[in-house]
Amino acid sequence: MILYSVPGSCSFASHVALEMAGADYEVRLAPREQGRTAEDFFEINPKGRVPALVTPDGLLTETPAILCYISQTYSQAKLAPMSNPWLFAQVQSFSAYLCATVHVAHAHGHRGYRWADQEASFQDMTRKVPQTMGACFRLIEKEMLQGPWVLGEDFSVCDIYLLAIARWLEADKVDTTSLSKVLDHRARMLRLPDVQKVLAEEQDLALSG
Repeated sequence: MILYSVPGSCSFASHVALEMAGADYEVRLAPREQGRTAEDFFEINPKGRVPALVTPDGLLTETPAILCYISQTYSQAKLAPMSNPWLFAQVQSFSAYLCATVHVAHAHGHRGYRWADQEASFQDMTRKVPQTMGACFRLIEKEMLQGPWVLGEDFSVCDIYLLAIARWLEADKVDTTSLSKVLDHRARMLRLPDVQKVLAEEQDLALSG
């Protein structure tokens, strides 16, 4: 399989999941031009965004879908509670929240052109990011992160995805003083050997670009 990725982006979650699953894969840098995806990448992924995973069955996009695919394909890695419909639905619920709400709140600070045309609108959206991202993560802290992992005692792709998004907190100028559980979770995740390996590979990928 081939994962198209951009260092520092949400594709980090798919990269870590592939590594933890023991998958046979390679990572390629998705072309970027002036902060937007270069035109030739649209030939690979018409959406023009990462992650994009080329599988034996075809192209797969969107982080929640890719994480579910990896969890099911490499079920021996136990990255999701596949035999428990309720818990697996919780995995999907959490991933959907990160994708559809939290990531969108973050993107308003860097991708304002997706929603508006005026520079003043971009600036207004950027100023709002610390508030909206802060609200999202306070909800995660209080209601969603059961501890020690998102689902409680069992590690899952939810933890991988949360790490990918939590890496943006400081850059988004979020006040993290009330996010002790989130910060502890992030620190523990960053110490995992597979995560360390992917971080090093991301750095190499960035240099290659």
